[in-house]
Amino acid sequence: MNSQTSKVYLFIHVITCVKNKEPLLTKPVRTVLFAHIKKHATENGINVLSVNGTDDHMHAVMQMMPTQNLAQIMKSIRTDSANWINEGNFIKSQFEWEEGFAALSVSPSGIKQVLEYLDKQEEHHKTKTLDSELEVFQKIQI
Repeated sequence: MNSQTSKVYLFIHVITCVKNKEPLLTKPVRTVLFAHIKKHATENGINVLSVNGTDDHMHAVMQMMPTQNLAQIMKSIRTDSANWINEGNFIKSQFEWEEGFAALSVSPSGIKQVLEYLDKQEEHHKTKTLDSELEVFQKIQI
């Protein structure tokens, strides 16, 4: 298969938290922030399939291209979104993301299930904390 006909299916599920897991992303802030993130991503050649979250963290699923670097993508999204929140005075305090993030590869056969999971973040976190969610991912063994 030559490079002109290559098909690349690199799906990544990322989770990033508000600094100190502060509950700063209220529903109105999330609504405009997540729309802004998708717009910024599209403008920068990043294919974000879905973005959602709750008041203290965000999930995104993206399809990466072979030339893209996950650390650079996350830096772009997180830097732009934090600057956008702060410049727009959407919250009273200075907004920052935690330094690190979690990233998991997603099989093309499982992408639908992960997208459905993202769609139900508010419902999911009525019964599960962010820490319990992250524990599940940490237990994944190869």
